[in-house]
Amino acid sequence: MDENNVIAVTETIQIPLSEIEFRFSPSRGPGGQQVNRAHTRVTLLFDVAGSPRLDEPTRDKLLQALATRLNKRGVLQIVSQDSRSQSRNRHMATARFVTLLNKALEERPQRVPTRPSKKVHKKRLEEKKKQSQKKQERGKDWSRES
Repeated sequence: MDENNVIAVTETIQIPLSEIEFRFSPSRGPGGQQVNRAHTRVTLLFDVAGSPRLDEPTRDKLLQALATRLNKRGVLQIVSQDSRSQSRNRHMATARFVTLLNKALEERPQRVPTRPSKKVHKKRLEEKKKQSQKKQERGKDWSRES
């Protein structure tokens, strides 16, 4: 496949540009009169759920890892409007896309559950008792004790 028409996410995963949609819109912020005419904001759209390039385990992993960033149809949206140049914003959106997919696909070590030591547990309970005692003493009616 032609290198110019492909985005290499990992060594094994390469997404063709035909699967990625770029939308352009006017960017917000300063820019003078030109800001209302130039469509420099870039929105990159990638259908994670429907991509034929992804095998099932990879797709499932991406859908789970990127669940908060996907819409109801499983489409990932990345917006870039940092630059006044459309091509620069397109490049930055593509770089964010690759970084995001790489981070979602990296293997995370299994968490080993731990328990607090008896000493720490005992100290915490003692601190709670001290705090409780303080609060109880505040509630005493000092006017009657004289």
